[in-house]
This record gives sequence, C-alpha cells and structure tokens, in this order.
Amino acid sequence: METKNQKEISIMRCGGKILAGILKKSANIVKPGISTIEIDEYIENYIIKNKAKPSFKNYKGYPYSSCISINDELVHGLPSQKTLNSGDIVSIDIGVYYEGYHTDAAITVPVGIISNEAKKLISITNKSLEEGIKLIRPKTKIGNIQNRIQSIIEESNYSVIRDLSGHGIGKRLQEFPSIPNVGSKGSGMELMEGMTFCLEPMVSMGSHKVITLEDGWTVVTADKSLSAHFEHTIAVTKDGYEVLTAID
Repeated sequence: METKNQKEISIMRCGGKILAGILKKSANIVKPGISTIEIDEYIENYIIKNKAKPSFKNYKGYPYSSCISINDELVHGLPSQKTLNSGDIVSIDIGVYYEGYHTDAAITVPVGIISNEAKKLISITNKSLEEGIKLIRPKTKIGNIQNRIQSIIEESNYSVIRDLSGHGIGKRLQEFPSIPNVGSKGSGMELMEGMTFCLEPMVSMGSHKVITLEDGWTVVTADKSLSAHFEHTIAVTKDGYEVLTAID
C-alpha cells in the first residue's frame, strides 16, 4: 500500500469533508416518494458546487455520480426513476475527487418507518466498521481489523459478503491492496503511518452469496435477503488513525 505525506493527506482531508457533508445531506433528503435519480442529481450538484468532481462518474464506464442500492441491492445500484417506499433501507455510496485525490464513503439509512430487524442490521453493520477502525495504528496487522469486523457481524448471525472488499485509495479510486471483511488475527500486512484505505463492511441478513444483475452493475444478495453497507476513508497516523470522511 502506498503511503501519503502530510500534504497529500491534507488534500484528502478536504475532499473527505466535502464527501461527509454530502452524505449527511443525502441522508436528510431520503424519504418515501423520492427517486434515486433525484438523490444522485442532488449529490452531483453538491460535489461540483464544492469545486470537486464525482469519482464514480465514468469510472470504468459507470454513468452516475453515486451508487444507490435498495434493500437486497448490496452495492453499485444504478440511480433511476424508481422511488423509495417507507420500510425500505437504502445504501448511498459516494466518491469525491478533489485536487488529484479520491475519498470514498457509504452509509445505509432508513426510509420512513422500518422494521426492528432492519434497524438492527444497520446498527450492526455500522458498529463493525466503527470497531474495526478503532484497532488502526502503525504496526497493527490488517488481519486483526478484518477479524474484528467479521466477528461482530457473524456474532449477530449475519453474513459477511466475501466477493467484495475494501481497498487502498489516493490518486486512484481503488489502489492496492484489496481488504476483505474476513481475516485472521496476526495475518496480513503491517500498517504504517501515511497509509490511506477504505474499510467497507457489506452485510447480508441471509447468505453471503451475491449475483450481479443484467445491468452489469447492481450487486444483489442471491437469496434476496436484506443488506447493508458502510464505508469510510481512513489515514493511519503516527499514534492511531484519522477518519477522513467522518460525518459530524
């Protein structure tokens, strides 16, 4: 994994602040009756207004500024005229390109009144990310973090998605290495100050198996079970970590 100097991390911090701002605002406009394309347009306008660019748009041919995934849609959902209904849960995944560097983050939010089961899924997925982040510091093995995320998810009888991973990030949206949400304590690379990467637990209430729809992008749970997704861009600091996409 490439390390970044303080100037580079400062730029990523500025991009992450823009990203955190639009994630928070996006969550606030989620309501029954709004279409996912309306949310995407709102996101794109906000990013451009803040003198940045959407990282996702045209990345490997992707046509939108965000990925908006509903219920069993795990990731990479294509914005459309489809409207949200009360009881849905929706994952919003956004990347921001600012002054030559990318940041990437995602949240899952409720639409109207949702079930207690859905609330728990969102809570556990977010908790797994938060608890994994707390272990980040120089000389820590990445496997310790992966194992913590996996344990929290599986202790709640949910499934960790194995076919998709977190990743390094910086000048490129997806840098080496891939960071799965499963792992063994003491395994993998040793973290160093200046590393920047994305942790992103993706969780299913049912099977861990996923399929990609005919649109070539949308990844859904194979058994149609409810899914959730959280992500942050993090920098390893001298004494620990900094969440560059932290939402106020």
